[in-house]
Amino acid sequence: MPSLQSHIVALVLKHTRKKAFATAAGMNAWIDAARLTEDHRPSRAVAGRLSITQHTVDGFPVYEVSPRSGVRSPQRILYLHGGAFVFQITRYHWSLIAELAERLEAPVTVPIYPIAPQHDFHAMFGMVTKVYDAMLQRWPARDIVFVGDSAGGNMAVVLAMMSAERGLDLPGRQVLISPGLDMSLQNPEVYQAEKIDPWHGIAGGLEAVRHYSAGIDRTDWRISPIFGNLGVLPPTLILSGTRDLLHPDTVRFAEKASAAGASVDLMIEPGMFHVWPLIGIPEARRARDRIVAFLKSAPVRHAASHGRHREKTGFAAVIGTA
Repeated sequence: MPSLQSHIVALVLKHTRKKAFATAAGMNAWIDAARLTEDHRPSRAVAGRLSITQHTVDGFPVYEVSPRSGVRSPQRILYLHGGAFVFQITRYHWSLIAELAERLEAPVTVPIYPIAPQHDFHAMFGMVTKVYDAMLQRWPARDIVFVGDSAGGNMAVVLAMMSAERGLDLPGRQVLISPGLDMSLQNPEVYQAEKIDPWHGIAGGLEAVRHYSAGIDRTDWRISPIFGNLGVLPPTLILSGTRDLLHPDTVRFAEKASAAGASVDLMIEPGMFHVWPLIGIPEARRARDRIVAFLKSAPVRHAASHGRHREKTGFAAVIGTA
């Protein structure tokens, strides 16, 4: 049963963020308001916990984050933040990033990529592709992990597919938190899911995708990776809540990826809303523990093939319990 804290958060979302996603006009008004207050910098509290340096790629910041206790893991995390492609990284993202760095004893690369509507798909991937290329110059691909939430989960999958298309080695693993994997939003189940989602709405979501997609059709795999070659993907953990309008397509994606030969572990949390692992509720602790366990677990023996690393294939769905 969902916690009392989660019910309170859902109620707040319903009376605030849901309005922004209810209409295209609401989305645009929220974007305009957000530009007046957004700040990509980690909070003073987070900065005090971590060792942080900053450089730029294409004129946009990239943070390199390490635990102050030192790096002991060979893993290198590339974190792609969510925000419907139109909103900036938040303190909730930074909280998760800090915890991953500390618990995994691993550095995290955090690109503050260009967002829409001021920028589009081409600018975003022009920048994050360079970030990944630079990581490949420093570390073996098998030691790199993609972690992305919401739109960032979409970007992680698309970046992996684009890298495979370029003949590059893929990351050893990826973690997708409430990812947006079919941005066409044409699945009839999504319309039913919208009724119980306290946060997202289809009209506002489509407006955000319009700003981002640079005129590319929404069924193109670069916008909706569910339509791409899922067999190239690295071993993947997906976390999805049942009160998220993106949930039906997340399940479809996991099934299609598994059928294509990818190793997929799907964690379903009943009653949870979008990106709940970022929020300070009891269910988030379970989700974060699952992410850490997945990334700490010993990988199945890899076999290089066509410029990528592969683990044993399979599909497992785990239903979270209170």
